[in-house]
Amino acid sequence: MSATEFADRFDVSRETLDRLSVYEALLKKWNRAINLVARPTLTEVWSRHFADSAQLLPLIPNHARSWIDLGSGAGFPGLVIAILRPDIAVTVVESDKRKCVFLKEVARETGTDVAVVNARIETLDMQADVVSARALASLSDLLALARPCLTPNGHAVFLKGENVEQELTEANRLWHIELTKHDSLADPRGSILSITDFHRRPDP
Repeated sequence: MSATEFADRFDVSRETLDRLSVYEALLKKWNRAINLVARPTLTEVWSRHFADSAQLLPLIPNHARSWIDLGSGAGFPGLVIAILRPDIAVTVVESDKRKCVFLKEVARETGTDVAVVNARIETLDMQADVVSARALASLSDLLALARPCLTPNGHAVFLKGENVEQELTEANRLWHIELTKHDSLADPRGSILSITDFHRRPDP
């Protein structure tokens, strides 16, 4: 997918496309020194990373005004969402200080209003209407991490890989989960879990 194809697919403005182009250039530059993304994916940033993040947009509930991206890494999907939806207050959380420096540099260079928090997820004391994560942990562990970060009517969106069915089976032993599974537009082996409610099952 090219930048033009991305713009057509997600209906973004020229200004937004320019910001993402700056992001792409910084990602390729910084990845030489910091392992932000797998090197082979740098040739397909628009499809593998930007589109992978942007495909979450239709899943955002209308009431959403805040978003927390857990373990944001190179900023996917959180920083892309912040660029595409400036009306949502996005916080990206990352424990690696070097990656946080990168995230702040992208935010500065692209003029994006996003909060970058250098912390372990377990120590967070904040909530948002949407919580996201990509390639961070198993679903069961993600639910435990996300639960304290969600507002009462909060919504979780998790980008998962080819082992999603196994993760769902394992998670359902501990959690009651109300979700919709969507095929990924960016990865034929991937899925998006859109979770509207979840809570731990009582101990047997």
